[in-house]
Amino acid sequence: MEMEKEKRRVGLVTGGVLMGLVLSSLDQTIVSTAMPTITKELGGLSFYSWVFAIYMLASTTSMPIYGKMADLFGPRKMYLIGLLLFLVGSLLCGMANSMTGLIAARGVQGLGAGALMPVAFIIVGELYPPEKRGKFQGLFGAVFAMTSILGPSLGGILVEHLPWGWIFFINLPVGIAAFLIIALAWSDQRHYDKKPVIDWYGAISLSAAIILILLSLVMEGREYKIGLGGAGILLLGMFIWIETKAKEPLLPLSLFRIPAIGYGNLVGFLVSAALFGAIAYIPLFVQGVRGATPSEAGYLLVPLMLSAAISSTIGGRWMAKATFRAILIPSLIIMATGFYLLSTIDVGTTNTQLVIYMIVTGLGMGAIYPALGTAAHSAVKPQDRGVAMSTSQLFRSIGGTIGISVFGSIVEGRMRAGLLFSEALHGVFITGLILIGISLIASVRLGNTRLLDKEPRHSHTSNSGVPKQ
Repeated sequence: MEMEKEKRRVGLVTGGVLMGLVLSSLDQTIVSTAMPTITKELGGLSFYSWVFAIYMLASTTSMPIYGKMADLFGPRKMYLIGLLLFLVGSLLCGMANSMTGLIAARGVQGLGAGALMPVAFIIVGELYPPEKRGKFQGLFGAVFAMTSILGPSLGGILVEHLPWGWIFFINLPVGIAAFLIIALAWSDQRHYDKKPVIDWYGAISLSAAIILILLSLVMEGREYKIGLGGAGILLLGMFIWIETKAKEPLLPLSLFRIPAIGYGNLVGFLVSAALFGAIAYIPLFVQGVRGATPSEAGYLLVPLMLSAAISSTIGGRWMAKATFRAILIPSLIIMATGFYLLSTIDVGTTNTQLVIYMIVTGLGMGAIYPALGTAAHSAVKPQDRGVAMSTSQLFRSIGGTIGISVFGSIVEGRMRAGLLFSEALHGVFITGLILIGISLIASVRLGNTRLLDKEPRHSHTSNSGVPKQ
């Protein structure tokens, strides 16, 4: 009877975390569809990009801080704080009556979102034994892929039939339910230091470095890019020096000597740069070269996400049986094949061919992120899991942002050289193919690490005090 009660409790917490994950991943796509309507009503077209940029800056900067705080104070507390901030930000966004107010509210929302993704994966490790973690990492990856499909359509439906504020208000009932479920169903019984030492200098220097580097990628003007980027790199060097001296470093540099962390983060960075940088141009190609409508262009991304959801689920189940390297290498080879096929697209490419190319790419990418996240989680001691997971998310986020910026420069440069857009696009996918090739070499360095090496199979109690199922 007691065991059944605990199973229900773990199921409730998992459901609550999945609900929060849906909110954070959905919000990244739902807003893009509604922004033309919002801009028309609020004005401030010159601030259009900042609605997205401030969210990205806030969420990316806060990720490593939430990760460290989760190690110091517990993932339950940090997840609830992040979810509360996200809901407050959503409420303020929906009530905004000016573009500056919306940007400020999106900053609050982004600060909360920085906890939802990385801490969610930490919670999975707290609730489930090693042989089941991969399955749930794969499930989370599938949820992320599916919400990426639903987001643009849902945003369009909401702004068509309701005031635009409802794209944010819709977060409230789901988020409040998730908050109450996690708060009431999960009692974190692990002991944490009552007087933790917080690395404030490290947090400030890293946050400033990330903000400046990301700003250098989104700001216009060569002098701004060089100045902000240079200052960001200097602060990053200062952060590394601070971490070598800190009593309780925000990001212990010794973790990067662990192959699953060091090489895993490199793979995540390169794959994200290739994926987000290149796939962003598929809708532009379909609309600009093929003359498709925006909705038709959006539909062509559905096969990519559906195939990614399928391979994410399959890869998650294989993690209990195979090494991480054995999952990553074939996945990267399939993804590289997809990028090679995409590098051949031109005016004569049919929709059927494009769908096939997207399916191949999606089948390759689906299992990569769950494998990297599970590898990072399994490679460290419980007290370092928050840092490991948040760092993994941080490298992916920055990789995607840099990829979009760099690939944009490639397209611009090739078009200035006299090439057509479709011809300029070949350079984007070839560059992405090279990045995937480098990540394939890096993945080999993960060695034979696997999910079940770190903890014994017969352990039935999690560090959180909730029996593992």
